[in-house]
Amino acid sequence: MTLDELRSALSEVDTALVELVARRQALSEQVAAVKRATGRATRDYGREREVILRGRSAALRLEVSPDLVESILRQLIQSSLATQEQARVVAQAHGTGKRALVIGGRGKMGGWFADFLASQGFRVAIADPAGADPSFDFVADWRLDPLDQDVLVIATPLGATAGILEELAQRAPRGLIFDLGSLKTPLRAGLAALARAGCRVTSLHPMFGPDTELLSGRHVIFIDLGSATALAEAQELFASTMAERVVMGLDEHDRLIAYVLGLSHALNIAFFTALAESGEAAPRLARMSSTTFDAQLDVASRVAAESPDLYYEIQSLNEYGAESLRALQGAVERLVGVVARKDPAGFAAMMGRGRAYFDVRAASRGV
Repeated sequence: MTLDELRSALSEVDTALVELVARRQALSEQVAAVKRATGRATRDYGREREVILRGRSAALRLEVSPDLVESILRQLIQSSLATQEQARVVAQAHGTGKRALVIGGRGKMGGWFADFLASQGFRVAIADPAGADPSFDFVADWRLDPLDQDVLVIATPLGATAGILEELAQRAPRGLIFDLGSLKTPLRAGLAALARAGCRVTSLHPMFGPDTELLSGRHVIFIDLGSATALAEAQELFASTMAERVVMGLDEHDRLIAYVLGLSHALNIAFFTALAESGEAAPRLARMSSTTFDAQLDVASRVAAESPDLYYEIQSLNEYGAESLRALQGAVERLVGVVARKDPAGFAAMMGRGRAYFDVRAASRGV
């Protein structure tokens, strides 16, 4: 075969692959309908394992990389699960006949929540200085609105959220109220004011980004502010998804987030700052590669692309933020000291503590 003929044959195979993916997607939608009708869970880990093992076995038989086949199958499974989860959310129609207002609905997470609530049957309105979104009703100024919706979501930047919560408390809306802030201690006064006003108030922290389609394995944190009704109603919004729902207190949340977000952000900011300030080595480093370096670069580049204002708020507004920064500083100082003293035993001890931590973490997650 000529080169053109070979390329044409490859194009035919590519088209066939896409058609097979489309067929698999259609079958997944039928599977979702059967699961809903029979009350079966969306996710079946045993079935996933069976699919992957069968794929790896076929790959070996056909002399194809088993890892490549497993990677493809995992992506197809993720796509199927996302389809099934979204179909279940729509079918439950939890918000039918109800209305929701998303203050800050043109932002990334505000937009995600507007879409999420709309998929459940809520009639969604957004209030945002950025203007209207043709997909939803628009409230030009929420302060002039009756605020008689069933759900009010505050998805504004952290610096604005505290004031909005306190303003809402003065009007005591009847609906379920919650914010989506990454930190909760800066919102303490506003949340407490809503609780004192007798509002059904809680606070959410979706531990995922606005591009997330499948919530399996993702966490949504719910802050217990004393209203069992609000807590139950907010969790019910995610009942038809596969998200893991975690309830905790306000202070516990921020102390943990100081490490989950604050520490990880700080580490990556320090990493790319060190690279950027490496002087004449900087252009050479741009051409270097290693497995660990590339993986760290990938994470750091995503951090560098995020909003400096948001990331500064996460570092500076958390009442417990200094704790994780001191921990990072102490760890770096110990590492510098161990290397300067040429202390292999001390270095090994640091590595050993790290391995022990990850062993305990894996065991606690059932890995």
